[in-house]
Formats: sequence, C-alpha cells, structure tokens
Amino acid sequence: MENNINEKVLGNSKFKKFLAEGWDLIKFAIIALAIVIPIRMWVAQPFVVSGESMYPTFDNGQYLIIDEISYIVGNAHRGDVVIFRYPNDTKRFFIKRIIGLPNEKIIINDGSVTIINKENPNGFKMVEPYINEKFFTGKEYETRDNEYFVLGDNRNKSSDSRFWGVLPENLMVGRAYLRLLPLKEMSFLPGNYKQ
Repeated sequence: MENNINEKVLGNSKFKKFLAEGWDLIKFAIIALAIVIPIRMWVAQPFVVSGESMYPTFDNGQYLIIDEISYIVGNAHRGDVVIFRYPNDTKRFFIKRIIGLPNEKIIINDGSVTIINKENPNGFKMVEPYINEKFFTGKEYETRDNEYFVLGDNRNKSSDSRFWGVLPENLMVGRAYLRLLPLKEMSFLPGNYKQ
C-alpha cells in the first residue's frame, strides 16, 4: 500500500513539472506571437524576387524583407527600390525602382532618362550605374499628385510604367529594406540609389 502511495506522489510531481513546463511554453508562444504578428502585419514582410526585371540589382529567387513603415511616415524617393501591388491586378506584387516622383515629366530617349520638374525646369539626366544595356526609347510620360513612374533595372525585360502607366501611391507596400538570402549577398537597403 505504501509503495502505491509513493508512486502516486512521484507521478503527481512529474505531472506538475510537465504542466509547469507546458505553461512556460504556452506563455513563450503567446509573447512571441504578440511580438511577431504586429511586426509582420504592419512593419515588415518577406518578399521573394520573381523574374529578371530587376537584374543585375536583384536575381530571381532572392529573399527580401520589406520595410512597410517608411512610406507611411515619410515620402518615397527617386532611386528607391519599391514593392507594390500591380495596378492591373492588385493580387500580384511587383518590384521596381522609383524614377519619377509626383508632378514630373519623364523623357526616355537614347537609353537615358531625363526628369523635368519645378526644381529643374530644363530637366536633368539621371545617372543610372545599375543599367547594363540600352533600352526602349523615344517617349514622354507625366505623373500627377500621388503618382510615381517606376522602371525595372533590366529595362528590356521589365513590365513597368512604360507599358501599364503610373503607380498610384496607395498601391505601394514598402521599400526593399534587407536582402536576406542568399547570405553571401545580405545587405541593408539593397539597390537603393539616390540621385
């Protein structure tokens, strides 16, 4: 009888230890989710580059983290690499470079981009060291309030503002903040180039 009581006491303490460890695990999971879910929903999210429209800056399959806060608290800048919902199908996400800001004229001619705006009424030619080859030429585009003109770095293989028009600001998800994979190419604000 005494042996039976000792087994119950011993078994009971093991069960209590199991419950205590289980409760600690549940608390940890709740705290982790309370931290991760808001960050994932409102601060940052993952993005995998699909296609070659941003080559050589980004390769197909590279894993990025998108900063979703910057464009909520501040403005997008020329040269930023932006992830956005495709205007013709908002279920799809694209990655491109911001070339034209609101209320500008963008002239593409002989493989170069000229921007005309209030500060530069005669225009200025963009310096784009990330472009490897000449591209589609001979057109002018204009943006209005809250509109951006975006281009892929691989201009000859990019579906961008030249073909489907301007990018409305409300479709911007965020900017490329971190290239996470491949690890040998990890970098902060990858591809951003200020004019």
